[in-house]
Amino acid sequence: MKEDLFALIQYRLEQAEDSIREAEVLLKEGMSLRSVMNRLYYAMFYAVLALLQEKQLGTSKHYGAISLFDREFIKSGVFDQDMSKTLHRAFELRQKGDYMEQPGVKKENIDETFPKVVDFVKKDKTIPSQREITMSLAVDNPILNNPSEEPVEFKSKCRETNNAV
Repeated sequence: MKEDLFALIQYRLEQAEDSIREAEVLLKEGMSLRSVMNRLYYAMFYAVLALLQEKQLGTSKHYGAISLFDREFIKSGVFDQDMSKTLHRAFELRQKGDYMEQPGVKKENIDETFPKVVDFVKKDKTIPSQREITMSLAVDNPILNNPSEEPVEFKSKCRETNNAV
């Protein structure tokens, strides 16, 4: 069971990293800001799911996951209040972008959110209980340490090291 839990947490962290990379490519290629924000939000969401899974907590709703994150990781001081604010803001902007009839995401939203999302995923991977998982991922992670690396190179590295993308 512990190995299944470890595998799921690792999978969620990989999804978070992939989402950051996807957001970067979308932004670089001039794709819609709505799509970029979607990927940024999902990077944070997958990282939150990894944290919650470690505590064997889960929910089927996005807002439920955010509420559990606040209860378990913000109120306890594992993450500071700014991380909660960034997660809530990314959720709000993703909702506006995906479900509203008018544009809700602006370039300044992306510029403000992107570095905070990367920081969040980095911190998620370094909390004490995540260290074992972090060690199993590439030490020089191309998403978190070299965001300008080409996506194809990253995907081939993932296949070589993890046999999955």
